[in-house]
Amino acid sequence: MSITEKIENIAVTTKANVYFDGKCVSHGIQFADGTKKSVGVILPATLTFNTGAPEIMEGVAGSCRVRLKGDTEWKTYGAGQSFNVPGNSSFDIEVAGEPYHYICHFG
Repeated sequence: MSITEKIENIAVTTKANVYFDGKCVSHGIQFADGTKKSVGVILPATLTFNTGAPEIMEGVAGSCRVRLKGDTEWKTYGAGQSFNVPGNSSFDIEVAGEPYHYICHFG
């Protein structure tokens, strides 16, 4: 998978979504067809995210370890790699060292 470096023809929510005392910061983006995504960064931490809709997390820079709900093993993902998270679920993510930059594709 190639890394998404630029997203064109979108509307951006200028107020940031700030989670976990600033350890995760993202901005929502919306395409003309109504598709929504978020672009963000996770600073070094171990966090748990809950999902409503299914998500695809695309790594843009840095790396992380992920454990999906119900799994016992952690898997490592870096730039150019992605992982799927089912809807109405959760995942643990661990970022060590440099921040993990991502695009979250909803639905």
